[in-house]
Amino acid sequence: MKKARKLVPKKRWWKLASLALLLSVWVFAVIVAMEFLTSLAFVLILGKETFSTPLWTTIYTSVLYILSCLILIFVTPKIARKWGFLKSTRKSLGLEGLPTWTDAGLAPVGLIVSIALAAVLIFIFKVFPWFDAEQSQNVVYSLSVVGIDRAIAFFALAVLAPIAEEIIFRGWLYGKLRVKLPMPASIIITSLVFGIIHMQWNVGVNVFAMSVVACCLRELTGTIYAGIILHMLKNGLAFFLLFVVGV
Repeated sequence: MKKARKLVPKKRWWKLASLALLLSVWVFAVIVAMEFLTSLAFVLILGKETFSTPLWTTIYTSVLYILSCLILIFVTPKIARKWGFLKSTRKSLGLEGLPTWTDAGLAPVGLIVSIALAAVLIFIFKVFPWFDAEQSQNVVYSLSVVGIDRAIAFFALAVLAPIAEEIIFRGWLYGKLRVKLPMPASIIITSLVFGIIHMQWNVGVNVFAMSVVACCLRELTGTIYAGIILHMLKNGLAFFLLFVVGV
């Protein structure tokens, strides 16, 4: 005899949906606000020409990510004290322990799966006239950089960004949502926010697919290390295609 499904009260669903929306908007608002304030401070102190060099652009990006992480991890719990689940630990952020060989082995598999999923999603989205699958990705570094400047750009795009973005999205946001929501809902919401924050349709669909896989890897391993390595591999491949091959 089948066990009867336990129905969740409609009122509780509304509360969970409101909470998910609030956390999503909060992450988006924190990143946008820090981007605005950091860029404003750099321009006022160092001038507009600051962003013409990869070194200063990377320093700006580092400050932006650090401030965003600090606010989400340390300031948010103080603002919303009644929500104890917003307090962060290494475990809740998926940073418990150290990366393992399992993480390293799962990341390339995750990369292949995310590329395949992205291809399927892009194929579906091509039916919409406003979706341009061939639109060039907007990067903050000149594609003609060489030497030490190229090394700095590689560090920022293939090392710094993956670590920071995984901590923010698959670490903080997914970790908080997962406390209150089922896994599928947490994955979809986290991935949607991650796609929207990139502010470009074709890139958003692509990173949405990667986020789905990275969330699944966190569920599988209990940490975000496999997701970080996956993200590094993906960004490293994109860097090679854009800056070396020139695709």
